[in-house]
Amino acid sequence: MRPRTWVLVLAAVFAVLQLADVTGRDTPDSKNYVSYALTLGGAGKQEAAAETVDWACAGKASTAERDQSVNVLRFHAPSPAGKVFAECRASELRRVDRRLAAGQTDGHIVPFVAPRLRAIFEVRPGYPVFLLPFITVFGVTWGVWLASVLVAGVGGALVFLVLRTVSVPVPLALTGQALYYVLPVGTTAMRPMTEGLMLALTLAALWGCALALTRRARVGICLVAGALLALFTVKHSQALFLGGCLAVAGAAVTLWRRRNGGTPGRGVAAIAVAGCVAVVGTLLLVRLLHYPSEAESMQDLLTNHYTHPDRAHPWPEFLHLESAFWVEWLRRQSMAPLFLSALAAGVWGARRRPAFGVFLLAAAGTGILTQAAHPDINIWGDRLFVLAWLLPVVGVPLLLEPLVHRVVPVPAQASPRAIGVTR
Repeated sequence: MRPRTWVLVLAAVFAVLQLADVTGRDTPDSKNYVSYALTLGGAGKQEAAAETVDWACAGKASTAERDQSVNVLRFHAPSPAGKVFAECRASELRRVDRRLAAGQTDGHIVPFVAPRLRAIFEVRPGYPVFLLPFITVFGVTWGVWLASVLVAGVGGALVFLVLRTVSVPVPLALTGQALYYVLPVGTTAMRPMTEGLMLALTLAALWGCALALTRRARVGICLVAGALLALFTVKHSQALFLGGCLAVAGAAVTLWRRRNGGTPGRGVAAIAVAGCVAVVGTLLLVRLLHYPSEAESMQDLLTNHYTHPDRAHPWPEFLHLESAFWVEWLRRQSMAPLFLSALAAGVWGARRRPAFGVFLLAAAGTGILTQAAHPDINIWGDRLFVLAWLLPVVGVPLLLEPLVHRVVPVPAQASPRAIGVTR
């Protein structure tokens, strides 16, 4: 079969496997995004609340039923799904009705949470806009699932395209796509949150970097710029982090090439400029549009989503929490070092394409920056770290490349050095 056929086959297998759990993947934040999409489609707050709550509570009921079916003491008891759904629905709608009655009717999001926390989600329209056509055509349950499958499938396909652009053999490019699906990246991308779209857009920017390094600078830069612009609408902090990291990476590659007597290339310089523009543009737009500031985000963290009074001196407390977080995180990772081992393997593989590897490190580094900005050890699933998994997803196939070359020699015109990605 042709490579594109294999890409579609892998994506289709992944999609079929996701039928094992159509509901129940939501987090508390998911309700904000789904209700945002529903109100964008013209639903009133009460209607959006009812549809969102029915979807979220159906997931909880399904999870409760499955959990009981394997409970060694209660597997023979009647299904708890009906009771769980009814209690969940009543509780959620009661909370929403109380807030609507208190006048919390502004914005697009149903008031599942307090106004200050809701304001953080209001400035992320990208993911709700992406959801809108799916839930309009297929309803909330299947619409959210299909949107998640699509964005996760596209992410894996982008990994394939990135690896092929830097002349990795087809079997290893398909390996990278498979790694995207089977590692925590695929699980997180399927969750109805912004992470799936962030991963796809970050990979699109990385693909643009790879294209720019292979003398297709104009196409690559357009892709990088478009991805950074779209990221601003999805989660502006990721646009800021990725822009800054790409700017640093572009500057590093430029200095390295000049130091070794080479020319930086228009593509590398343009990536650095695009990254700088993204940083400055994000900071200016955040101020002009009156988005919640970094101080507000810090208070959200330190007050457990504003359930406690604001901290009078947040910076010292934040820095103390930051240092304690990394000590505890390293302790936990040392007991189960899969992630650290995968990162090490990814770094080692990235060395085979030094210039591209710098941009790969930059993209993956945004995951570490995101976690550093939210040093909360209780965030489930390490979803803030998920972008760092791009390093092993792309780097491990590069690490395995010599094994494939021993079996099937690569033609000279297709070698990485021939297209300039190692210079």
